[in-house]
Amino acid sequence: MIQIRPFTPEDRQAWEPLWQGYLTFYKSTLAAEVTEVTWRRLIDPAEPMHGLVAILDGKVVGLVHYLYHRSTWSTGDYCYLQDLFTSEEARGRGVGRGLIEAVYDRARADGASRVYWLTHETNTAAQALYDKVASRSGFIQYRRVF
Repeated sequence: MIQIRPFTPEDRQAWEPLWQGYLTFYKSTLAAEVTEVTWRRLIDPAEPMHGLVAILDGKVVGLVHYLYHRSTWSTGDYCYLQDLFTSEEARGRGVGRGLIEAVYDRARADGASRVYWLTHETNTAAQALYDKVASRSGFIQYRRVF
């Protein structure tokens, strides 16, 4: 059975390898300072950023980060599911779906009018799950990095 709960300060040691695994999956690296600030934001109740861990067989095996923001298209906030990652041994066991559903539950309870996220076009394994739990918006992301 999968247990999903909010982060606690004691989860840092279990969170960081999953966070680094997520970054590695996307062939990214971040300065240690960014990881430190991210963690502090995730456990600060005054921040709009939130995180959940998934526990399977007594071990933290997955994470999800999400945040709320205003929209010009709704009176309620939107919920952006920013990062989702499970350890290799947890894949195919319902952990990713459980984390997404937990974000849905929290967003609904917090009055958000939608949950949305992005994934890379090559992440077809994740898309197989996403196609079952959400619909594609058809929008294409553009960005400029500074």
